[in-house]
Amino acid sequence: MGIDITPKMIVKEIMSSPVLTVDHNQNVVDAADLMDRGDIGGVIVVEDGRPIGVLTERDIVIRVVAKALNPLKVRVKQVMSTPLRTVEPDLPITDAARIMSHFKIRRLGVVYKGELVGIVTDRDILSVTPDLFEILQERTRIEPEEEFMEEETSAGHCDRCGAWSDNLKEVDGEFLCEECRLEKEEEEFL
Repeated sequence: MGIDITPKMIVKEIMSSPVLTVDHNQNVVDAADLMDRGDIGGVIVVEDGRPIGVLTERDIVIRVVAKALNPLKVRVKQVMSTPLRTVEPDLPITDAARIMSHFKIRRLGVVYKGELVGIVTDRDILSVTPDLFEILQERTRIEPEEEFMEEETSAGHCDRCGAWSDNLKEVDGEFLCEECRLEKEEEEFL
């Protein structure tokens, strides 16, 4: 792939560009044909050149095929997913992954100065994950152990409240956010 992998990799390093788009008034067959020719699982939907949503294979299956609708008569705007979530090209991919996880989506439009410049998918992020793990392993091998001992926090969902936190710490076998750690201390104090 020839990408310079760094711990602070950003969206523009892994996004696909140019983006295949479909007009919101086209029928689903035209959109599916474009997806087939592009070997992709979704297309950005535009209205007057402005991104307004995304049409995915799942949208077609759930909203057209499962309902036995005629895809020649169904317009993309009737079955697309909205809103289109977008990010800036300089956003770290870890933040893009968090957004995807939070909204339970697999694609983000990449917008620069109001213009659609790319798309980043969960597959794009997964494709570089092994390289990021290698970097982390190398870093832990090179850097003194004390530096990592100070950094005892991690990011993820709190085991107690389920909220996302960049500051999880292990307490009695659970990974807890700061608020839940304080609550646990109060419970133990009482």
